[in-house]
Parts: sequence; C-alpha cells; structure tokens
Amino acid sequence: MVWIPGAIFKKGAVPQDKMAMSHEKPSHSVAVDGFFMDITEVTNAEFKKFVDETGYITIAEREVDWEEMKKQLPEGTPRPHDSILKPGSLTFKKTKESLPNIYDFSQWWQWTRGANWKHPQGPGSTIEGKEDHPVVHIAYDDALAYCKWAGRRLPTEAEWELAARGKNRNSVYFWGDDVSILAEKANTWEGEFPVENTGKDGFEGSAPVKSYAPNSLGLYDMAGNVWEWTSDWYNTRHYGEQFNKKQVVVNPKGAKKPFNHQNPYTKEKIMKGGSFLCSASYCASYRISARMATSMDSSLEHLGFRTVLDKEQIVNDE
Repeated sequence: MVWIPGAIFKKGAVPQDKMAMSHEKPSHSVAVDGFFMDITEVTNAEFKKFVDETGYITIAEREVDWEEMKKQLPEGTPRPHDSILKPGSLTFKKTKESLPNIYDFSQWWQWTRGANWKHPQGPGSTIEGKEDHPVVHIAYDDALAYCKWAGRRLPTEAEWELAARGKNRNSVYFWGDDVSILAEKANTWEGEFPVENTGKDGFEGSAPVKSYAPNSLGLYDMAGNVWEWTSDWYNTRHYGEQFNKKQVVVNPKGAKKPFNHQNPYTKEKIMKGGSFLCSASYCASYRISARMATSMDSSLEHLGFRTVLDKEQIVNDE
C-alpha cells in the first residue's frame, strides 16, 4: 500500500474535458483525509489466498435465487426457464461488424453460465498463468468479504479520485491532458469498438498489474485494465446537491441512497477507472472523473477492486 496525503480538491470533471458526461458535473470542492491504498488492483493470486483460507464462494458461483432477483425487476416479470437460472456472469464478445447504435451494450455483453473469477471467459477458461492479473467477476458483496478478511475497506469515490489525480489536480488524465500517449499509459480499447482491438497498448484483455507506469503517487492502473468498486451509491442527483451546498464537503461518502431514473429497480454502486474495454468512441472512462453505475449483485469480466486502509486502523492494530 502507499500513503495518499489528505487534500482539498475539486471533485468531478475539469473544464477542459470535452468528453465529460453530465453525471460528472458540476465539479465541487471536497476535503479528504489521508489514507493508505493498494498500489495495484487485487490480483487473482491475492483473491485465491482469501478463498483458500475462508472457503468463500462468490456470487457468480452461487445458485440463482429467483425470489431475490425478481425484487429488482418490474412487477409481473415472468420467471425465466430453469436452464437460464444458473450460476454465471457477464462476459464480453466482439461484434462481427460496426454497430449503428453504440449505446446498446447488450450487443457485446452476454450471460455466460459458469463464468466466474476462476473461469473469466466461462467454462474451459482459467486463471492459470494469470496470477498477477486483477481478479474479475467480483460482485460488491464479494469485494466487501475480501475487505473484511484483509482488515480493510473499499474507497469512497472521493478517495479514489484524489488518489488517481495524485499531483495532477486539474488534469483530464492522471498523467495530464495529452490523450495521444494513452496507449503508453493504460490498458484500454485501441481500434473500432467493439469490432476490432488492435492491441496497440500491448494487451487485448486484462493485463498483469504494473504493466504500465504508475501515477505520481505510485499507484498502478488508475486508468484502464479493470473497473474498480467504490463504496458510494450511484445517484444521478447527487453532484447537483453537493454543488448547491456551496461549501467544502469533508470526507464525503456519497449519496445517502441510490437513484437512477434509467434503472429504478436496482441498487447501484459507483465504479471508477475504466477498463480494457474503454474506447474514445464509447465512454473514454480512463478519464479521472469518469464514473459508472453497477448493480451490487452484478459481476463482469472487466470489474475488480482495490482496498484502502485508514491510518487509525494501523495505530489501533499496533
């Protein structure tokens, strides 16, 4: 882990960011106390140690509970056939041709039975030889379980953003504003999404942690590789509420409750950092202020996490 010094900074989109989405605005002043953060995303090897010691079973490996699932669906939604209600997770698939509607993500995501952290692309795939890759197919509760075992916690969005910015408090990317060097700095999608990935940055899927240079605080993969969970609720109204207070918010923990008018039945948390699937033509979420919403029980091929530790925890432990 590395120490992240506390600071007052502007959270949210910077003025020069032409790719910023509405839910990244308006920027607002926050004050965050210092904390320790993992220098890399939690790896397959680290997660395996946790599982070996505890016997933990991830959500993607558990039998599907229809009674629980239907609470997140419109009333009257028919029960799917039992052949569909099997453990699994979402995996990525390329399309064979260019897409006229790039915002319909169902065109490149598929439900894969048997996909989980040990089998990232489904049955037959393995993490053997990928021990230093970030663990994926991790639902929110899976990340919390690991944190409890490790004596740590997930970062808030404000903590994550402060850590990612490092010494570049007013830049679009952790290295500055120059997008032309993206392939040198992060594992993202190079080429036409989701048809062809040129692999210009050296990888098509996930990359081993530390494959790219760290940011100014010594943190790796704060842009690209895999998305990372934070502890904040996703609420599309929250930034406006923060801004209207017109004061510095101290150690913000996000919205008090989730809200997404496009997805009213799910409880979503914020994920940060982008992934190997992020493209300039789609979401460009390797930008520091970029944020996305994900259902707490969702697990995906490009979603993992890293942990943080409060200074007080170390003092108390000693």
